[in-house]
Amino acid sequence: MVRTESVTEQPASLRPAPRTWLVVLAACAGQFLVVLDVSVVNVALPSMRTDLGLSATGLQWVLSAYSIAFAGFMLLGGRAADLFGRKRMFLLGLGLFTAASVAGGLAQEGWQLIAARAAQGLGAAVLAPATLTIVTAAVPVGPARTRAIGTWTAVGAAGGAAGGFVGGVLVDLLSWRWVLLINVPVGVLVLVGAMLWLSESRTGGGRRLDLPGAVLVTAGLAAVAYGIVQTEEVGWGDPATLLPLSGGLVLLGVFVAVEARTAAPLMPLKVFRSRAVAAANVAILVCGSTSFAMWFFMTVYAQNVLGYTPLQAGLALVPSSVSVIVGSKLAPRLMPAAGARNLAVIGALVAATGFGWQSTMTADDTFLTVILGPGILMMLGMGLLTTPLATLATSSAAPGDAGLVSGLVNTSRTMGGALGLAVLSTVAVARTGGATTPEALTEGYALAFRTATGVLVAAAALMLIWLPRPEPRA
Repeated sequence: MVRTESVTEQPASLRPAPRTWLVVLAACAGQFLVVLDVSVVNVALPSMRTDLGLSATGLQWVLSAYSIAFAGFMLLGGRAADLFGRKRMFLLGLGLFTAASVAGGLAQEGWQLIAARAAQGLGAAVLAPATLTIVTAAVPVGPARTRAIGTWTAVGAAGGAAGGFVGGVLVDLLSWRWVLLINVPVGVLVLVGAMLWLSESRTGGGRRLDLPGAVLVTAGLAAVAYGIVQTEEVGWGDPATLLPLSGGLVLLGVFVAVEARTAAPLMPLKVFRSRAVAAANVAILVCGSTSFAMWFFMTVYAQNVLGYTPLQAGLALVPSSVSVIVGSKLAPRLMPAAGARNLAVIGALVAATGFGWQSTMTADDTFLTVILGPGILMMLGMGLLTTPLATLATSSAAPGDAGLVSGLVNTSRTMGGALGLAVLSTVAVARTGGATTPEALTEGYALAFRTATGVLVAAAALMLIWLPRPEPRA
């Protein structure tokens, strides 16, 4: 059996449990940072535009540069962690992410900020797969690992949920630059902890990185991500969208053909022979397409329709942020009784109930009826379903593919979020017909939530059919 992480394989006297949870803490802190930066800059965009003279397209690229680099390099980052060392890639990714945050926070021109965001995304793509691999390698298979994955899920979800609140506080009290500079002291602290607590491990066995595969999958994913973000500006039928989307799909097709014939592939296609890995990743992608969009639409509804300030909008979503953490922490306790597959299905249905409730929104609703109740249900369900899906995917991976499967989980969630936001934004805009009155905007947002409800119900059915059934107890 291939050794995956010395932290878990040494005797308890040499590696006590507190050390293991310090490892989990460091990995989760890294995951929190990279997910936080997906959304934390949203409320800072108006200030960035004023300070740096950014155009509307430039503002879009402040967001898109990060997500494209993040999604495009994720699989490469996951395989690099397996081949070159999980600790090494964690430190490299976090160091690049932190340095890019400094560059972005000190940017004096729009292009400098966009370049820094792309570098942040690259650092995140190297760092994120290593975080989940470190967590799964540090804790043996069983209830303890499930709890650790639940913690990782909760922290990642909290990062996405906290973006609006953290950004609103920093912009209101300091300046837009601090939505990036805040990463620096946190990043340095996590770097020090990682150097002290993490043990190096790799499963490469002398293998070389599959460079043709790396180029093809990175270019393909980046092109698809670029095409997705273009839809928000020019729509789905424009050549600026269709060309990168079709080109990216072609590159990914070539990648699959190359990997099937390569002796040491970047992504062994055999990983998809595992029903759990394939089904869990598809489910994560589909469910992620609704959860990322939820935070966006709830934030813009609170500001554009209910008249909340950025800080008020962030505060309004705090209960939802807490509920996703509660769901993620409850999941490990419920999985032994309900089973991973059943709990994921229940979580999807709970979330669908919240999305359906949210779709009844009107332009003059109150916080209690239109944000608090639906938000808690939506995010509680997401917390309940993510942990069992991540557990199913990672526990079915061979030791040498742990980083790759972790990269797949993160890629599925990121690409699902980007795709879902683009599709649901198009749905909302199509309903409003360009009108910007509170009533028209509400109709568009409500249709997006109704669409997401249908997606989650379909995801629940998909998981019920495709995910492995729990093994009968002896």
